[in-house]
Amino acid sequence: MKVLLVKPYTELKVANRLQQGFLHLEPLELEITAAGIDKKHNAKILDLSVEKKPRKTFFKILEEYRPDLIGFSAYSTGLYIVNDLAKQTKKVLPHSHIIVGGIHATLRPFDFNKEYFSAIVRGEGANAISNIIENIENDKKISNSANILSPSDPDFEKTSRDAVPPYVDVKDIPLPRRDLVDRSKYFCIWTHSDTGKLDRLFPQVASLRTSIGCPFSCSFCVIHHVMNKKYLQRTPEEVVDEIENLKEDHIYFVDDEMFINIKRVTKIAELLKQKNIKKKYISWAKSDTICKHPEVFKLWKEVGLEVVYVGLESMDQKRLDDYNKKTGFENNKQAIKIIKSCGIMLHAAFIVHPNFEKEDFRQLEKDVVDLCPAEITFTVLSPSPGTKLFENHKNEFICDPFKYYDCMHSVIPTNMTLKRFYQHFGRLYALALRQNPLRVNKIKVPIKDFFRAIVFGTRYVFSLYSISKDYPKSMHQQKKEKLLDASKKAGFLYDE
Repeated sequence: MKVLLVKPYTELKVANRLQQGFLHLEPLELEITAAGIDKKHNAKILDLSVEKKPRKTFFKILEEYRPDLIGFSAYSTGLYIVNDLAKQTKKVLPHSHIIVGGIHATLRPFDFNKEYFSAIVRGEGANAISNIIENIENDKKISNSANILSPSDPDFEKTSRDAVPPYVDVKDIPLPRRDLVDRSKYFCIWTHSDTGKLDRLFPQVASLRTSIGCPFSCSFCVIHHVMNKKYLQRTPEEVVDEIENLKEDHIYFVDDEMFINIKRVTKIAELLKQKNIKKKYISWAKSDTICKHPEVFKLWKEVGLEVVYVGLESMDQKRLDDYNKKTGFENNKQAIKIIKSCGIMLHAAFIVHPNFEKEDFRQLEKDVVDLCPAEITFTVLSPSPGTKLFENHKNEFICDPFKYYDCMHSVIPTNMTLKRFYQHFGRLYALALRQNPLRVNKIKVPIKDFFRAIVFGTRYVFSLYSISKDYPKSMHQQKKEKLLDASKKAGFLYDE
């Protein structure tokens, strides 16, 4: 059987600029799904997000390869693109089977209630695709289960609204089929400290997952809904074996929260040390974890941890409480000091709330300067599909929350006009780039990487300044109380 697994592209300019310039990680979810396919079958992965002409490439591969089974992964921003590609696929290959999985399919399978889908997968895909292929091979109808739903089932409307099923045991998740993608296309900007060498700024990067899920319940995050607040952990030995066998020297840990179990991450670091594995790492960590266990980050620095992403979200306690962060402003300040004292590069992530006024932007600018030098990024608070925040705000959406859910486009009314809001938002990024440690500390990088950073950084900032242009012109100058009406008149809303 021929199987084609597809990662969709995005039509949003800001997301494309980010992927082209700073961060483009491999489709790990599809590589893991592919590992569930028996080697007797012919499996391919098509990552449309790296293609210059994604639609043309997709239909070209479809005609040439003519797969029996096509599987799409889907984030919320890919909802319409996946539905469209699946619909067109059925016209080209009417006898093919089409399935869809991913976070959006897991949380809202009813959004894929279309006749061209044979099945919708909720949760991890490797075991599910194995069962689906077995049914197809035996000419059986794809049977419904907790994590496999068929739109043709009479009870689909009911079962598709059931709670997210329990996640599979982490021991049953196979190692990813990394051989199915062109690994040279995946990279991450690597803001490093001064080593005295001309270290690359855009190295080839491997993604690796040591754990799945997060036990915390931040109001803006969807992960605890997907995982039912479960936190699944791979053993230190399994993690280190996978690291050792990776060809890449730079590894991005894509865990939702890696440093929950201190004993486990300490063991991983000790094994890396014992085996003398010399690689470089990026990871996320919570500020309170950093404060409680500074010794762990000192140890990880010794084995190659170079950058830590910390979701500070805000330096204002009230906003932290509103986000249900379960951490404090003082923790944030202390975590910053600890990470810097370890010689690890800090990447601070902040949330910009749509209710920001000019004074809030100015305060955040001061926070950025105080953090200097650090790598700093910002996102706009966006209710994630599947969360209570989404349900609470669904009558306030000023645009289609699925088409524009990229945490950059505000999907709820801004206090300021959209044009003014995004002028301030772009200004934040421009300031953050000027405070970047590479620039502040005058760290030398290869000339090619230097110009690449300047060009893509400038393009990215300009795309942020102009985000308001993605909304109908009639909305640009409207204030909060009139934004929703303007959006309705422009036909810009999602109608469930």
